[in-house]
Amino acid sequence: MTKNIVTLSGSSSKNSINKILAEYAGGLVKNVTLTKVDLNDFDIPLFSVDVENGQGFSKGVLALNEIIEKADGFVISLAEHNGAYSTAFKNVFDWLSRIEGKVWRNKPMLLLSTSPGIRGGQSVLNIALERFPFNGGNIIGSMPFPSFNENFKEGEIVNAHLKANLQILVDELEKAL
Repeated sequence: MTKNIVTLSGSSSKNSINKILAEYAGGLVKNVTLTKVDLNDFDIPLFSVDVENGQGFSKGVLALNEIIEKADGFVISLAEHNGAYSTAFKNVFDWLSRIEGKVWRNKPMLLLSTSPGIRGGQSVLNIALERFPFNGGNIIGSMPFPSFNENFKEGEIVNAHLKANLQILVDELEKAL
């Protein structure tokens, strides 16, 4: 039976470099079906206990939760906004954690981050590495991807060192599935 990998970007940008990286890395995993999640495809209100109590869970968050439930693993690349999660990702994460505290269901996960800068989103990656295990994140490997615009061109990683490191992590994810 073919495994289902969900790729997810922690960004709401239509041209998200994190989405590009997550989908690229997901495409390296052999013998899987990819479910590419774009946060823009889900109508999810700003989280508030008052909204939850008054309206319950939106169709958007329930649909995204169902995708996560059916996943066998994840490739997630997080955008960094002022050193932390983007508002869009944090909102979705908050809603999902209200449905199931173990958001990631202890399924294998490759956790990435990228940015145009030399740290590659290291600050947000550190936050997720600390937080996700409490929410069922079975992190098989992680990697910040620095200077995206210099190291990723025409749909490919052009830096041999980064490409080799990512392939090692993808191989580990495959073993964990």
